[in-house]
Formats: sequence, C-alpha cells, structure tokens
Amino acid sequence: MARSGLAGAARIARWADTALGPGRGSPAGDGKATLSDASAERAAADLGLTTAQVRADWDTARLAGLVEVHGDSARPGWRLRAWNRDDSAVLRGWVALFDAWSLAVPEPEGQEPAAVAEVVSAMPQVLSFLQLSAGPVPVPQLLDLLQQRVTELRTARCEIDYAAQSEPDGPDEPDGPGDTRASRLRLAPAAPGPADDGPAPLEPLLDWALRALASVGALTYGGGHATLTALGSWAVWVKLEQICVAAQSPAGNIEQGADDMLRGCAQLRPNAARAEYRAWLAARPVGSAVTELIAAARGEDALLRGLAFEALRVVGAPAEPEVRAVVDDPTLRPYALLWLAEHDGADPEDAHEILTREEATWLWVDTAAAVADHGEAPLLVRHLESAVQPTVPALLTEVRAVGHPRTVQVLVALAAAHPDPALAKAVRRAAFQVHTGG
Repeated sequence: MARSGLAGAARIARWADTALGPGRGSPAGDGKATLSDASAERAAADLGLTTAQVRADWDTARLAGLVEVHGDSARPGWRLRAWNRDDSAVLRGWVALFDAWSLAVPEPEGQEPAAVAEVVSAMPQVLSFLQLSAGPVPVPQLLDLLQQRVTELRTARCEIDYAAQSEPDGPDEPDGPGDTRASRLRLAPAAPGPADDGPAPLEPLLDWALRALASVGALTYGGGHATLTALGSWAVWVKLEQICVAAQSPAGNIEQGADDMLRGCAQLRPNAARAEYRAWLAARPVGSAVTELIAAARGEDALLRGLAFEALRVVGAPAEPEVRAVVDDPTLRPYALLWLAEHDGADPEDAHEILTREEATWLWVDTAAAVADHGEAPLLVRHLESAVQPTVPALLTEVRAVGHPRTVQVLVALAAAHPDPALAKAVRRAAFQVHTGG
C-alpha cells in the first residue's frame, strides 16, 4: 500500500534526479525548492501528466523525504536510493508523509491559527479512537470527541474569559487595604462582535483534517463516516508503540542529551543498552538524534565513540548518509566502515576484515583507551588478544606508528596492568619512546 500510494512521488523524484541534476536545471530559487513553471511543464510533458499532478507529486515527494531540500536546490533522499531494495525505506517515507498530514491539504480560510493548532494536537486521540473502533465511525461522533479533546487542551492552559468576569474600576476608585496592582487589574468588557459567540465551530476543521488524512492514505472519508485504512491503522499502532517504548525507558535517560545518555548506558548489558537506545530515539526526530550521536562520537571519550555507533546500529538505514559523511574523518573512519559493512549485510564477526592493518590498529588503540578510562585492569590485558598482530612486539611497533593521540596513556596503563614483568617493561619502553618521539 505504501509503495502504491507513493508511486507518483517516487516517479517525479526519479525524474528530478535525472532531469534536474547538476548543470541541468533546478527548482525555483525561492529557498523552498518548489518547482519552477518551466520545470513543472517539462516534467508534465516527459511523464504525460498535468502540471497540477506534477506539483502535487512533487510536494508529496518532499514531505515523504524522497527529495531533500538544501537551500534553493533539491537532491534525492536516502529513501529514494533504497526504494527498490528496502521495504522499511518505503514505510518510513509513508510515515513521514503521515506525520505531515496537516501540510498535505491547505487549511480552511479564515480560521484562527490557534484553533488549527488545537485540532492538529487533538487529532492523535481521534485517530486512536478510529483504530480502536476498527470500522466506520460517524463524523458526529468524531466531532464530539474532538470537541472534548480541544476543551481539555484549553482547560490545561487555564483559558478563562476574564472579560466576562470583571468590571471596570471607576477612574478615581481608591485603593483598599492590601490592594495591589494585580488585584486592581480589571479588563473592560469586550466590544460586541463575533468574539462574544465563543470559539469558532470545529466542523470545518474536522472536515479539513479528515480530508488531509484521506489524501495521504491514512483513512477513507465519505458518506458521513471515516475509516482507517490498513496502513493508517498500522501507523497509529507504531506511534502508540513508540510512546510506550519511550515511557518504559529502563534507565531513565530519555530526557538526556546524547553524551549523558550514552554514559548512562555504559554499565548496562547489551540488550538493556539497546532498549535504552530505542527509547531515547523514539522520543526525538531521527535526524536530530543521528546528528547528536555523531557529535558525541567526535568527542575525546573513546567509550562514547563506540557506544554512539552501537546506538546508530539501532537507528539503521536513516543514519547511512551521516555515517558515510564521516568516513574520511580519521577518528571515526574505522567505526564508520564497520557500521557500513554491517549495514550492507556483512556478518559482524567478519566485518573487521574490511579494515586495513593501520585502521584496525588505530581502532585497537581507541578501544584500549576506552577500557583504560572506564574498565578494569584484567580487561585491558585481555584486550591484547583482539589485536590483529600475532605478537606483542609487532603490535607495539605498529601502535607506535599509527599516531593515535592516546597511545602513550594506553601503553602506560597496559604496562601497569600486565602481570608479566618482561612484557610490561617492553610496553613501558615503547610508551617512553612514543612520548619522547623516539
């Protein structure tokens, strides 16, 4: 269903990738990457569509993330690249469109922005009710539910009609005992007009919301009834599941930034840490979450670097562009290459084979730094077994050459922890040579 619903958007996105690539034209220079008249007419001729259909499909492609806007230009999104090989990319694209339903159809003219915002905020409860009903629901019943929810939102904001409850003071009314500016404040009665009739009716806004949700394929609307589609029911279930996951954050790090969240997960077992990552990710937009995790990985703490890429494994495909963008960063390159290899289907046990000897050695030192800072001495000694070099002298030679900024500290910690005096002496000598530039 998601593929068929987004087929037109995928078609126009592929056309734009070919026809509007570098040097071949661009959307209008309005900062929004909307199609120019010339581009829309060209697409209509090439695809056998009307310009209205082209613009509608282009807007859908932008909302679904099939094209990404960058200033005055637009380029294919990762979902379009993964369209034919990854069903989850298609579903994520549709969920992005579902989340943006209020932009899919223009809101009714003459409506107060506050009323529109209230209806948008109230619609998740209406959608949940539609899912629980598992069938057609009369529009009057939905209207009653919407009115109740909007009233709850207004009550939570303590919206009180003060004008109707107060009277103006006379111009020379004296202050009474304990009278303060706050207690003397009076509002003049409102002038007669539409405002006296109370809030605007919600019927037009409910009609708009249902039409917009129908336009993205979340429900069917007609004959005085609304019914969730199978895709809409699935989306509501996913949203409810995300709320439940976020509410059940096992370690309570859901409100923390990426750095503090990762530190909170450092002592958890792998399964518990992954559950915490999922809860943390469910509580924020995936784009900003990935950006936070990459920023945490760039820091000086090697432990957070490794944990950040573990959290990015939970993110999956949406993190691919950001991870590819850091492949040339020496600090992140080994982690990024391993992440991409596993993302492309490599067995995690074999993924290290894609690293060069130098990259594997750099990763060994970085991991040893994390162990030295946060682990126990026996764990650092056992870390020797994970080195790609067959002997400790060979490891020391390559570690000295790799240029990791924590090399000296790692070697000093390893020498202090190793029970073999001769080996510890050799490691200390290597640390001294690195320190003095020898």
